[in-house]
Amino acid sequence: MIVASHRCALLAVAGAFLLAGCAAPPPAPAVPDTIAQLRLIGEQRLPWRQAFEGTMVGGLSGIDYDARRGDWVIVSDDRSDRNPARYYRAMLRYDDKAFTSIALTSVTTLRQPDGSAYPSSRQPAAGHGMVPDFESVRVDPRDGSIWYGSEGDVALGLSPFVRRAAMDGAFQSALPLPPLFTVDRARRFGPRENQSFEGLSFAPDGNTLWVALEGPLYQDGPVPDTSRGAVNRITQFARDGKVLGQFAYPLGALPAAPGKGKNADNGISELLAIGPTRLLALERSGVQNDAGAYHTYVRLYEIDTAGATDIQALPTLAGADYRPASKRLVLDLNAIGLPKVDNLEGMAFGPVLSNGHASLVLISDDNFSETQVTQVLVFEVIPSPPARPFP
Repeated sequence: MIVASHRCALLAVAGAFLLAGCAAPPPAPAVPDTIAQLRLIGEQRLPWRQAFEGTMVGGLSGIDYDARRGDWVIVSDDRSDRNPARYYRAMLRYDDKAFTSIALTSVTTLRQPDGSAYPSSRQPAAGHGMVPDFESVRVDPRDGSIWYGSEGDVALGLSPFVRRAAMDGAFQSALPLPPLFTVDRARRFGPRENQSFEGLSFAPDGNTLWVALEGPLYQDGPVPDTSRGAVNRITQFARDGKVLGQFAYPLGALPAAPGKGKNADNGISELLAIGPTRLLALERSGVQNDAGAYHTYVRLYEIDTAGATDIQALPTLAGADYRPASKRLVLDLNAIGLPKVDNLEGMAFGPVLSNGHASLVLISDDNFSETQVTQVLVFEVIPSPPARPFP
């Protein structure tokens, strides 16, 4: 017994992969095979600009469940303007009947390869590194490390990235990316400003990652308007950065017209894989009225890349011949009776409910604005009934 205990201690020092040989593998979030509909269990909100361990809470743009620890990881898109770029851990208390509380438990600064915190937009001219704009976060199902995506900054010439950190925030690695995702300050090609890497998801088996642009590349055509949609790209990567496939996602048209001279957009705000070719896509639109206030429209789709054209070799989609991924509406968040639907940007499966169904959690980014809220929604995933055998 002493020898066996000493061996496990040594393996723990060697790393999480070897530790798995001395303990049962941790439980994973329940990923449903099918989704017929979603039932809202409940809503909780965090106070505006809540103070927590010396930070201002806000801009919560990505969420994931850490099955090893039984808690949640939530990333802020603060561009190190209020506090250094960071992620929080939280406990969500819910069952199939009620969502009773959300409580933050810790905050961790995410760090650059040199060990420093990410700089604000006022610092890069002095050579301090990459300005952060973290829009998604995932817990690695293999070892619990933290993967996160940043949108970059076209004006500053900073390209988007996907990086991996230890649980203490220390940089571990970056996902190699093809030149297609390099920004162009002249805005002739590449990702649009504030419409770059917004969705990130591991495949259910943990072997590959999906990354979604929020909107179309400059060379792929215009953004949506009220009369037509657009196309953006979703890409499946191997863990070493090899592109395994890239597919066109058909964005919907704007759901409403903006006020005169005002802004509106529509794009993917998060991805969540549910099978080898199937994913959930959170499509979020913000439409500004004449008074300057925004109304948010959010729809959840199931998409399937089976049968879609692999477009990774197409430098532009404008005028190209290809077949996009298919999509079907799962839920219109504006049609379920919520008093407010805010800027929902994060999405993750949580622990299985007592009835055996999966749970799904959404979180909104309040942009640190007093007119918005940090909204957390919990749903029960109702699976499709099994096919009836022929008599």
